[in-house]
Amino acid sequence: MKDIINKLSSHNTLSKDEAKEVLLNISKGKYNNSHISSFLTIFMMRNITLEELQGFKEALLELCIKIDLSDYNTIDLCGTGGDNKDTFNISTLSAFVTAGAKVNVSKHGNYGVSSSCGSSNVLEFLGIKFSNNKDFLKKSIEKSGICILHAPLFHPAMKNVAPIRKELGLKTFFNILGPLVNPSFPKNQIVGVFNLELARLYSYLFQKTNKNYAIIHSLDGYDEISLTGNVKIITRNEENIFSPQGLSLQKLNSKSINGGETIKESAKIFMNILQNKGTKSQNQVIFANAGLAISTALNISIEDGIEKAKEALKSNKAFEAFNKLKNLSE
Repeated sequence: MKDIINKLSSHNTLSKDEAKEVLLNISKGKYNNSHISSFLTIFMMRNITLEELQGFKEALLELCIKIDLSDYNTIDLCGTGGDNKDTFNISTLSAFVTAGAKVNVSKHGNYGVSSSCGSSNVLEFLGIKFSNNKDFLKKSIEKSGICILHAPLFHPAMKNVAPIRKELGLKTFFNILGPLVNPSFPKNQIVGVFNLELARLYSYLFQKTNKNYAIIHSLDGYDEISLTGNVKIITRNEENIFSPQGLSLQKLNSKSINGGETIKESAKIFMNILQNKGTKSQNQVIFANAGLAISTALNISIEDGIEKAKEALKSNKAFEAFNKLKNLSE
């Protein structure tokens, strides 16, 4: 690792094979915590290259516990995080609304690192069971239209990194990797990213697959459709910039989509929205993000997807999906 750190400190980059080897060696416990921390810190100070990202991705997918959910044609809604915007759990709520619209979801998520209220924190607080058991996950989709893939259960090789990430409490390249390493390899995916350069890297990687995707970056920095300004959406066939009004939704104030400061507060916001008791602003953001997911999976217009998202939330279908999933956890 010393040679790698010296190389990176001299403003050099890693080849795909070098990047892959480093992560494989981390998984084998070959490096001490100080070296791993130094390695992560270097990537906080400069952008990751395509070669490095490909190598890291290949290593994690090679090491992960894979789960075959191809019979269900699922979609994942997962952002990189790290945008420092402190929103409520938009992608996770949108996942349940998407499931309520009869689009199957395999939601990859984790505990928060740079915040205390990641997807897994809130769902665990609300009584959702995490499992990597194939039969349980398939039953989850069949009963509720959604299953939760809690990252640590599928990427046990990265257990050496988890406490270091938690101690750092900062965005690392693992935030970038999260949406790329869903262990069920979904054919459909919505990914929110925190800058345009990363959107380009994701687009290049996804173009090499048969994945049906949409990459989101709100131009004021959010890794989701925030409706606080224009948003760039990149799919396999086109790139577009949408205004809130262009989606037939209202432009929002950033404070109106803030999240809770504690897991308990975040969970309360989560359940209020899911029970159709959210504010107009909160609902609009969910309609936009779930609408894009639905439109991507069903190959319909985003406007039609938004209408299906509205129906799923207002008819309590999204809340029913959550309750059915929770019942399986009991």
